[in-house]
Amino acid sequence: MSYIAVLPGDGIGPEVINEAIKVIKSVEDLTANKFDLKYGIVGGESIDKYGIPLPEDTIKLIENSKAILFGAVGGPKWDNLESNLRPELGILNIRKRLDLYANLRPVKVFEALKDSSPVKSSILKNVDILIIRELTSGLYFGEPKKQIEENSKRSAVDTMYYDEYEIERIVRMSFKIAQSRTKKLTSVDKSNVLETSKLWRKIVDEVSLDYPDVKLQHILVDNAAMQLILHPSQFDVVVSENTFGDILTDEASILSSSLGMLPSASLSFLPGENFNNLKSLYEPIHGSAPDIAGKSIANPIGMILSTAMMFEFAFENKDISDLIVKTVENVINSGLRTKDISHGSQWCKTSEMGDTIASQIRSTV
Repeated sequence: MSYIAVLPGDGIGPEVINEAIKVIKSVEDLTANKFDLKYGIVGGESIDKYGIPLPEDTIKLIENSKAILFGAVGGPKWDNLESNLRPELGILNIRKRLDLYANLRPVKVFEALKDSSPVKSSILKNVDILIIRELTSGLYFGEPKKQIEENSKRSAVDTMYYDEYEIERIVRMSFKIAQSRTKKLTSVDKSNVLETSKLWRKIVDEVSLDYPDVKLQHILVDNAAMQLILHPSQFDVVVSENTFGDILTDEASILSSSLGMLPSASLSFLPGENFNNLKSLYEPIHGSAPDIAGKSIANPIGMILSTAMMFEFAFENKDISDLIVKTVENVINSGLRTKDISHGSQWCKTSEMGDTIASQIRSTV
């Protein structure tokens, strides 16, 4: 079996990765399968050592891996670097290099945490959303991208670019996934203003003709942001371009009570159709959180649930994936909380949460 590439990164990245590794080891104990882990550096850690955010050794490591577990990158230490040397380019370059064009971000509210969310518990009933974010184009990758200073005047430019192929493949994946769920797809854009969104909506409508069994809804991104809070249960599968998807999923995290709860999978293939050993990467949606790094208060659940997604998509083992998710839910139901979801009540350290989840997986009969 080929190996899992582990990239802890910066800030709380190494802390939450450590807890995910405990879960992998517990799966090994439960199943007698062994998973080879190989570590690489990325982001600020790589800048400090090599002067670049993604070194050649890490590129080789990920290109030959079965799957990638990724912590987080970035921090104030590297904020003043030139834009082409920032830690975030480490993950952006991985996504582009491996063509990880589809980012799947499930948003599910655990019953025991409904009262922990700032959103009324009555609004959170039946919330089970999958946001599919296009990941390798748009504002984050468009050129030109630069700051300009001429005649004592400063300006800056970013470019949002999409071509037909980039839009069609993420939309087609979204329709296929919608078919496997409730057959409802919501497409988010800003077609009343942006030319890229006008093209996006046009292609969505064209692709929809191939999926007559899926109910399609278009929604403008500003309305989507409002509806996510007012009436989140109306959504099932949501597809969006890169920037909108990034913002909306961070917003949606408050439904689950904390940014630390949400996992993600970045894929270069349709789930269930990885016929050519294509690549995939698994990471929590939170950032490096340098303000809490080293304090043992980071929530590892987003990273652990990302590991569950790895077992489902990279190793095609839905049973193990479901077991991890169910164990996380059981631990939450038992009352164990990290600081971010404790709301002033007693809370546990990062390692205690990971130890408890791993122990319960290991003891599964």
